[in-house]
Amino acid sequence: MQSAERLLKLLGLLQGRVDWTAEDLARRLAVTTRTIRRDITRLRELGYPVEAMAGPGGGYRLGAGGK
Repeated sequence: MQSAERLLKLLGLLQGRVDWTAEDLARRLAVTTRTIRRDITRLRELGYPVEAMAGPGGGYRLGAGGK
């Protein structure tokens, strides 16, 4: 899957559910958690307000204004 296509799918997943772990996102997109972290950074660079929650139950969510 091309990175632009993957970013769009990642954005769609973030819009469809409140919280996602990196592992869940990686599994859904068939990539590594490292790729998810890089893609989250790219979405932020494009202006999407992706929030991160630290800790064992942490993950990612799309912040206010991101829908």
